[in-house]
Amino acid sequence: MIASSRGWLGLKSRLRFTSLIPLRHPQRRSLHLAPPFLLDDYVPRFQLLSEIEASKKRSAAYAHLRNCNLCPRLCGVNRYETTGMCLIGDNVKVNVIAPHFGEEPCLQGHNGSGSVFFSGCNLRCTFCQNHDIAHQRNGFDLTPEELAQWYLKLQDVGHVHNINLVTPEHVVPQVALSILHARDLGLKLPIVYNTSAFDSLASLELMDGLVDIYLPDFKVWNKAASQRLLKADDYASTAAESIKAMHEQVGDLCFTGDGIAKKGVLVRHLVMPGKEGEGEQIMKFLAEKVSRDIFVNIMEQYRPDAHVGKPKRRSKKEVNTQEGQEEVRYAEINRPVSRDEISTVRKAAEAVGLWRFCDPPRHDGFAI
Repeated sequence: MIASSRGWLGLKSRLRFTSLIPLRHPQRRSLHLAPPFLLDDYVPRFQLLSEIEASKKRSAAYAHLRNCNLCPRLCGVNRYETTGMCLIGDNVKVNVIAPHFGEEPCLQGHNGSGSVFFSGCNLRCTFCQNHDIAHQRNGFDLTPEELAQWYLKLQDVGHVHNINLVTPEHVVPQVALSILHARDLGLKLPIVYNTSAFDSLASLELMDGLVDIYLPDFKVWNKAASQRLLKADDYASTAAESIKAMHEQVGDLCFTGDGIAKKGVLVRHLVMPGKEGEGEQIMKFLAEKVSRDIFVNIMEQYRPDAHVGKPKRRSKKEVNTQEGQEEVRYAEINRPVSRDEISTVRKAAEAVGLWRFCDPPRHDGFAI
């Protein structure tokens, strides 16, 4: 009895001692994602529309086709009979439909983003990186119903993470009709609206409830750069209003636990040579007028393309007087962008309070 009580006292003392030692838990991997931007699950917005709301959007889309005034060009043409600035009629012209692995990691994931590259554009960017698609009308024609069937193929065969509509600004009515038809066919993927940001508020109103992720590319800030490089007088003011409207619809970019973006706005800015001042102004606008929590991709892959670097057209008199002095068009952007120019825009973004950037992850996962 004495021995057993002595043993009990010894056990008590050991338990008291071990309770003072902090327990070591297995090392937990940080998700690197603030809770407000993490979703448990997500249902695409178009699935939440009532039949009455869907019917109203269909009627509005057909009306806009008969009097095309959706993009800022306001051509006012009947697209069943003729075309406006974009040169596209009542059907869409598509260049490529395929799983795409050239997007941000949070969009492409492991299976790719289901990208639909529309031919045509309502801008005329002199440096267009997709010049062969946007300016040359290459591709095949599809009705909205046929386009919807391709969404289903991307979902059921390609197993992509989303439907990514690339340059849809000039075919918004057809896109709206295709999404509504795909909804009836069983589409369950989020819709990405991949745009130059040259959208009207009327077109964004039509897409409200249909789009989950807005992916605008805010190109330039100053009017002179807009006129010279984009051939649009009011690009910056239009893009600014459009991005504010996009953010009001879907908010800041949010993800599910697998690192795939499901809802919100992701703003791109392609840094161009000598135009870092434009980027600084754009970053300031995003932080002060939209949200300091907005997700930003400061892109560095600019290369001289389209009309940049082509020989200037000269009269016979100029050819005779300037023989051997070949000048090129848009010489000021006829070079790759430098590291210093990219760094300048990034530092400007951080200085105004932006903090969510599309950087390579510092862990084994996606940059979320």
